[in-house]
Amino acid sequence: MPPTLMKTFRSSLVCSYTSLTSDRRPITWPVTPYVGAHGTLDLTTGLTYPDKAERARRDPRVALLYTGDTAGDTAGDTAGDTVVLVQGRAAVRDADLQANTDRYVRESLARIPDAFAGMPWFLVKRFTWYFARIYVEVTPERLIWWPDGDLSRTPEVWSAPPGGDRPASDPAPTGRRLPRRSAPPEDWRPYAERARRLGPPAVSMLVDELPVTVPVRSFTATPGGYELRLPAGVQGVPGPACLTFHRHGPGMRWQENVVLLGDATVTDDRLQVTVQRALPDWSLPADRRERTRSFLGHGRQLKQRLRAEAERRGQAVPIVRRTTAQDSLKTASRPLP
Repeated sequence: MPPTLMKTFRSSLVCSYTSLTSDRRPITWPVTPYVGAHGTLDLTTGLTYPDKAERARRDPRVALLYTGDTAGDTAGDTAGDTVVLVQGRAAVRDADLQANTDRYVRESLARIPDAFAGMPWFLVKRFTWYFARIYVEVTPERLIWWPDGDLSRTPEVWSAPPGGDRPASDPAPTGRRLPRRSAPPEDWRPYAERARRLGPPAVSMLVDELPVTVPVRSFTATPGGYELRLPAGVQGVPGPACLTFHRHGPGMRWQENVVLLGDATVTDDRLQVTVQRALPDWSLPADRRERTRSFLGHGRQLKQRLRAEAERRGQAVPIVRRTTAQDSLKTASRPLP
């Protein structure tokens, strides 16, 4: 991959990750990205909410959008930062849940130590439902980037040499899938009200049978959705579309997400998205006490799912190990809470 882009891949606290549903609808969520040891771009999802991984296991075509976001604030504010769209093939890793948990404790506490700052260890280790992870390793096949975040200029493009290795995912878990964790909202409009303060969204489409996720140059709310202006070099296509709004604070101490699904039509150089529904989300409040209560509340809800998902993979429930956490926090130059 172009060396000039590695700084963006290594420093970004957030990227937008797109996977495809069984009916080929793109779903995009903000995630914390990592650089893998073997040239992959990696991300995770919780073992207790595995849909991001299961979609990739079923259909490995995925996309990642990096906007150079390192310090926080609005994900759609791309001024001065290289914006990179990665199209690639995903491989899901959940054959060793304990190794995944150790890796995630090490990587996440070193990358975003402020997220758990001030929490005593006896409380942190109760968050197994959060630290037990499935990794998704993405092998890039095509990179499209806008230097300096200038979405009005023609982007640069890199394609991987043909015939490269495309690793397969670990075997899928057995047994019946668990029911959905929460019901979808009945009305998307209250979510659109929340989205108004989160800045420009990323929009995802299926273009030439591959997911494409890009920031928008401008957007306007309409009675039934949004009118979007796409970056230079990106052609809008009619069909399923996903709008992802995201904002977070420095060090990921808080975050807010809104994801809206709909259908797109193309008019001249504009993409018209008619919203059909919102997806339930888990946003983290800025207040530390409220954030802790949120984690504890989700823990009570997800504890049984943790055991069930581990059993579906024929493994024991992993544990959050103190030694791994000590090493992580030492790397981040912070004392262990």
